Amino acid sequence: MDTLCGLFGYTRQAYYKQLNKNARKALDEGFIISQVRLIRKDMPRLGCKKIHHLLKEKGIDIGRDILYDILRNNRMLIKRKKKYAVTTNSKHWMKKYPNLIRGFNFSDPNQLWVSDITYIPINNSFVYLSLITDVYSHLIVGYRLSLTLERDGAVGALKIALEHIPEEDRIGLIHHSDRGVQYCSHEYVRLLKENSIRISLTENGDPYQNAVAERIKWYLKRRMAGS
Repeated sequence: MDTLCGLFGYTRQAYYKQLNKNARKALDEGFIISQVRLIRKDMPRLGCKKIHHLLKEKGIDIGRDILYDILRNNRMLIKRKKKYAVTTNSKHWMKKYPNLIRGFNFSDPNQLWVSDITYIPINNSFVYLSLITDVYSHLIVGYRLSLTLERDGAVGALKIALEHIPEEDRIGLIHHSDRGVQYCSHEYVRLLKENSIRISLTENGDPYQNAVAERIKWYLKRRMAGS
């Protein structure tokens, strides 16, 4: 062994140290792969960014670039499908509020709601599902199914959510969404302000898509597609 180590410029101690390091790395990578497979069992089309967010929720600290390399090296990257429906139009004149949730820590329900719109393919068209999700409890607090992307769907989901929350629980509540025209519309903003709900919007180029909402959206799509 000493002769072999000498040929490659290693001491015996350095050789075993490197061997142990490689073994630990292989174990860590195997653990990450197993966690990704667990997530993909429920959400097979989930990409690297959203998986990274879910791993962080589980307390698994891994860099996004490292996760990407692991997925790439194990041929686990997801190729994007070309067919999709655009649900966000952020190029408008309406006021864009700042992002209030960076570093935000929540410990109870009704501290942070996240709104999103997903599309559900039906025959050769789409219907649109507006969702409001409580981040802490993972419960859908408001929803509305629409044939178009008009603001009525988002407003309807918000009205349902407001019906189920007492006025005293609205104090300090943050509503977070993308910068879509539905969420910046006068009627939507008015409803939030009238109910003392703080408005938070994603920033340009922000990859944040709430993983809780993504899980629920995927589940609903699957159930509706199978019904």
